[in-house]
Amino acid sequence: MVFRRSTKLDQNRDRICAPRLHSIAKKKKKKMRLWMIIGALAVATHASIAEITRNKNRGRGSMWWGIAKAGEPNNFLPMSPASLHMDPTVYATLRRKQRRLARENPGVLMAVARGANQAIAECQHQFRNRRWNCSTKNFLRGKNLFGKIVDRGCRETAFIYAITSAAVTHSIARACSEGSIQSCSCDYTHQSRPPSGTRDWEWGGCSDNIGYGFKFSREFVDTGERGRNLREKMNLHNNEAGRAHVSSEMRQECKCHGMSGSCTVKTCWMRLPNFRVVGDNLKDRFDGASRVMVSNSDRVRGNGNAIVSNSASNSVHGHREGLGRRHRYNFQLKPYNPEHKPPGPKDLVYLEPSPPFCEKNPKLGILGTHGRQCNDTSIGVDGCDLMCCGRGYKTQEVTVVERCACTFHWCCEVKCQLCRIKKTIHTCL
Repeated sequence: MVFRRSTKLDQNRDRICAPRLHSIAKKKKKKMRLWMIIGALAVATHASIAEITRNKNRGRGSMWWGIAKAGEPNNFLPMSPASLHMDPTVYATLRRKQRRLARENPGVLMAVARGANQAIAECQHQFRNRRWNCSTKNFLRGKNLFGKIVDRGCRETAFIYAITSAAVTHSIARACSEGSIQSCSCDYTHQSRPPSGTRDWEWGGCSDNIGYGFKFSREFVDTGERGRNLREKMNLHNNEAGRAHVSSEMRQECKCHGMSGSCTVKTCWMRLPNFRVVGDNLKDRFDGASRVMVSNSDRVRGNGNAIVSNSASNSVHGHREGLGRRHRYNFQLKPYNPEHKPPGPKDLVYLEPSPPFCEKNPKLGILGTHGRQCNDTSIGVDGCDLMCCGRGYKTQEVTVVERCACTFHWCCEVKCQLCRIKKTIHTCL
């Protein structure tokens, strides 16, 4: 026999179980919502961490600037070029690849350190009469040598990257011709080329090795700049622009040989420009810098880097050199304003407007213009109206001691007197 529950019992059971089932369903929905919220928070947190990491690494590749402190004369005296890379203060500012380059090329670190100091001095000269004067006072070593302004993709950052890259190129090329680096020497590639046309001179002497300087600067300075995002592309472009200005200013120098001043034989060689010329050119490019954004099609830059392939007479790291990493330079940045032309290989580029430099900003390392000297008769950037940001200025007379009445005594000495002179100076309020 089959026994069946009565309809009344079924109704009682449903009346008792329904609220419980409804409660369980509500709890499941709450749990699902909670997990969805947790998942969304996890994604947002991951994105925030990634953004923080990106911002933290915006100036990556510039830690080596701290080598400028090791390049001070007092720090060089007890060290030989071969042992300079062992100094802990130098070691801490370099990446692994940079340390390897230093070990494989004895003598380069001293040249890099001199180049870093040369870049700082030139930057401060070019901006001595500007609101931002490229100050390195009271700043930490490494990427914060110039303050945290380098974390902003502005014009000033563009100039810093370009001038430091140019200075390393210049210093390494000169050190090669002076015999200070064991892995390179003078550039003799010109002498091996067949003469073009009729000329009354011949290649000779010791040319500065711009090819080695260019290649080493790429390998050393651009370490860490992979070109994966817009900021790294900006850094790479400005580094290349600095190097291009050094190589394009190479000049031919000649010397005559013969009896009684005659020019029977004339030999010529290639000489680096005075670094002030490079600084002046980069300053002009700073004033006309291009604001850019990444292009949808990363077109090849062009032949602005041709100097690398045809003028390097010594290898930076021998068999380790490869073509795989050169793709990071094959990009074209497009102007932020579509009516402007794309930046050339020697132009400076930036991503965002410069911050105001009138007031002190510890977060960016901006010192402000309070107490800065200005020119009360100038209407330019060094004038008191612009330098002091409309706050006004004070005028005072000071007595300074200067050398005067200098005379030349044979041979070979210049003697001067010390004179007290009253000067009127104007300082920003």
